[in-house]
Amino acid sequence: MLDMHRTLGETLSDPRISQIAKDAIRDMDLTREPMWGRTLEELRAEHFGGNLALGLERLFRAAGSGKWYYELSRHGDENTSLTWFPSRDPAADARPYILLVPGGGFVNVWNLTEGWPVAAQYNELGYHVFILTYQVRGGDILRRNMEDFASAISFIRDHAGEFHVSGDYMTCGFSAGGYLVCLWNTEKGYAAFDLPSPKAVFPVYPVTSWKISRERGFAPDSAVRLFGCTIDEACDSAFEIPEHAEGFPPCALFLAAQDDLVPPDHSKTLAASLEKLGIPCRLEIGPEGGHGFADGTGMCMEGWPKRAVRWAEELQARASS
Repeated sequence: MLDMHRTLGETLSDPRISQIAKDAIRDMDLTREPMWGRTLEELRAEHFGGNLALGLERLFRAAGSGKWYYELSRHGDENTSLTWFPSRDPAADARPYILLVPGGGFVNVWNLTEGWPVAAQYNELGYHVFILTYQVRGGDILRRNMEDFASAISFIRDHAGEFHVSGDYMTCGFSAGGYLVCLWNTEKGYAAFDLPSPKAVFPVYPVTSWKISRERGFAPDSAVRLFGCTIDEACDSAFEIPEHAEGFPPCALFLAAQDDLVPPDHSKTLAASLEKLGIPCRLEIGPEGGHGFADGTGMCMEGWPKRAVRWAEELQARASS
């Protein structure tokens, strides 16, 4: 049982999770952050990024299983990796697995809040989950992120027997990770790598439109780092998701109305495009709260992971009847 009176720093310093602890928030030195010295109970009381305790408990249980962490490739002192959280539900083997992609503004990867706790909830709902920790350094980053996705899905497919999964999968991503799971459905994603389409995608407060970001003053130097081109060139290419959504699977979007970091227009614009294309889409906008609600614990968005998978299951059931 997790000791809620231990600090986050003490918890992450446990040698059992040393492989992944440094990537609790990739490329952020947590020892310099106030949260490092706060107890888990203090963070819980603040509803800091969802149910941290649930996620950490699940991480320790995974670490105790012997096989849970897989390094896919290394780039200097940064790697691309998968963390495997299998569900205890026997029926999970027959369901699509979920590739979970935390956000972090394309400079971090927030496994601590948008990875481990959300994956634990999906496990309880009967789904095997793989959390992707992707590259955030250097240039042409989105192209390399698509390669990270391809490496992850190919690795899972090559070890399907070990992981007790079929080739079917769904994706879920947050903020910047929400953009990545959307980009995976364009010509720059699965089709470019001769891989199958997801059965569904769940973007959570995602970036989708660089035209919207450009209007809000998105920095040109950041554009070159992300796209390998200018922001104007990106807006005229498949990087502009709503205008290149033909390859999307069914999509359920989740966000909060008061999100000032990634305005709701990003999700609304994508939803309108999907509706026009006749692609099933669910758009849920919580009346309260802003960016970064993670699993939604303690707010109006609580329970969104369950609503996402049940919606996808209902679509599949109707398609099979």
